[in-house]
Amino acid sequence: MRYVLAVAETANFTRAAEQCHIVQSALSHQVARLEKELGARLFERTSRRVRLTAAGEAFLPAARQALEAAERARAEVAAATGEIRGTLTVGSIPTVAAVDLPAVFREYRLRYPQVRISLRTGSSERLVEQVREGVLDAAFLGVQPDFGPQGVSDRELGRGQHVAVVAPGHPLAAHHEVDLRLLAEEVFVDFADGSAARAQSDQAFAAAGLRREVAFEVSGVELMVRMVHQGLGIALLPATFTAELHGLRCVPITNGPIRVERLVWSRFTPSPAASAFLSLLDASLPPPAA
Repeated sequence: MRYVLAVAETANFTRAAEQCHIVQSALSHQVARLEKELGARLFERTSRRVRLTAAGEAFLPAARQALEAAERARAEVAAATGEIRGTLTVGSIPTVAAVDLPAVFREYRLRYPQVRISLRTGSSERLVEQVREGVLDAAFLGVQPDFGPQGVSDRELGRGQHVAVVAPGHPLAAHHEVDLRLLAEEVFVDFADGSAARAQSDQAFAAAGLRREVAFEVSGVELMVRMVHQGLGIALLPATFTAELHGLRCVPITNGPIRVERLVWSRFTPSPAASAFLSLLDASLPPPAA
């Protein structure tokens, strides 16, 4: 099953064999044996390409679940003997600030060197879905105050206001503080409409009875910062995150948007590796807000 997944991911028997650290002939032989046992071909092979058949498409989800179950079983046995191993997959928004993720991962790796750690970034909405689906063990979100993640366990890590991020030569750069009415006259660079990252700012302007122009929608904060630096617009970002920005002016907002950072994890029993990660976080985080 592991060989079949490798071929499906690489669409190439040679690359799959390299990934699995075996010779191609051995991998091809094992896949052929499995196809004979199943009574169906899993791949269509030509001189130019390898692709899954309908039977192969049907086989993959169950194969992944079986391998994940086998990995979980090995991890549980190891945990029973006092050794934490397996995999830990964590998701995070790019602007997480309530937790020093590199420091947390470093401490975790020092304590549990047998665990393979993986970090994935994405939008808060997608991260919640992936935790709910079991793709991620835990995730760090940045959402509006009334955002309630469904189908997962969650905890608030911190909250804070946004600041206006402007180019050094922008007229607002000379202000010590601004309000939303003044900002509404500007052109904005922001995240995609409908995203949790965008909703924080949209809700603040709507509550103030103001409209604003978002001329540039981006998916990542790196591009947003570059566009602001070029004077194409201004941005609203969490004050805790902007402390790491250089070459830009960050101006406090009197009635600015509020961003809440949350940790979410599966409602089901966590793996030994995930349980150890949550315990480490719990020891390093302040007590939950009352």
